[in-house]
Amino acid sequence: MNRVRVLSILVEDGQNTLTKIAGAVRRRGFHIRGLSIGPTREAGRSRITLEVDHGHAEADQVRKQLERLVEVVEVEDLTGDEVHSRELVVAKVDTSDLARLIQRGAKVISTDTDGTTVEFSGDRDEIFDFVEELARHGIVDVVRSGPLVMRRTV
Repeated sequence: MNRVRVLSILVEDGQNTLTKIAGAVRRRGFHIRGLSIGPTREAGRSRITLEVDHGHAEADQVRKQLERLVEVVEVEDLTGDEVHSRELVVAKVDTSDLARLIQRGAKVISTDTDGTTVEFSGDRDEIFDFVEELARHGIVDVVRSGPLVMRRTV
């Protein structure tokens, strides 16, 4: 049975850091469902969020593998924790009837002759439902971010 694990990895910035992280995950044969990376408050460090499909035993293996990398400062498994989890969708739709999308929480970014660009954020399920709704409005283009996950309590 596959499970989704959420790993939060604090790393020292470097030219090959992401390549090394991806290599460690790939060597264990895990499927990465989502990935995001961004700067932290501390200069020279970034936080990588990985959503991977695998079982619990393997989660410990990949965590130990990642912790061995020089660039890795800390690895946290957030899977069972209370978290805020968000993704972002930016889409251009070919429609002038935006009421349903706006009702769902979309925000209009711009309107051009070739469509209207909207943004929407939510958890994985909300994003999936929103993209399904977009399909009914004629998607011209769509971009989706990876997961952003933060513990609710410290």
